[in-house]
Amino acid sequence: MSKIINKISELQNQFDQFESWEERYKSIIQRGKALKAWPEAERRDELLVKGCQSQVWLRAHRDDSGAMIIEADSEALLVKGLVQILLEVYSGAQPEETLKQSPDFLKDLGFADHLTPSRANGLYAMVKQIRLYAQAFVLLNK
Repeated sequence: MSKIINKISELQNQFDQFESWEERYKSIIQRGKALKAWPEAERRDELLVKGCQSQVWLRAHRDDSGAMIIEADSEALLVKGLVQILLEVYSGAQPEETLKQSPDFLKDLGFADHLTPSRANGLYAMVKQIRLYAQAFVLLNK
């Protein structure tokens, strides 16, 4: 089983323990509080994710094993939590694995039904940016 699938399964198990969406929101916000804020100088325009209502900065690099290390920040606490969830799933995975994994797990977790349309669009814009980094890393290896 892939790293990403294991992480998604773990996330699903965590979210299944909550009885309400209010509890899930609290969990998402707690995750956001754990995300380290970037210094102002690192919040550069070229790192902004296009399509997000709130400002989200995202960057990626590869470690010695070739895995993608993704870092991100946002000014909005709920969005920081959503970003942290994506980092939990995708950061540390190989770019090829990232491209093979559909982002459908976000629908399965209920985000499509419980986020505002603009927040959901922003979430998928972040996934799109992560996948673009993965594609670039795959192309650079060829």
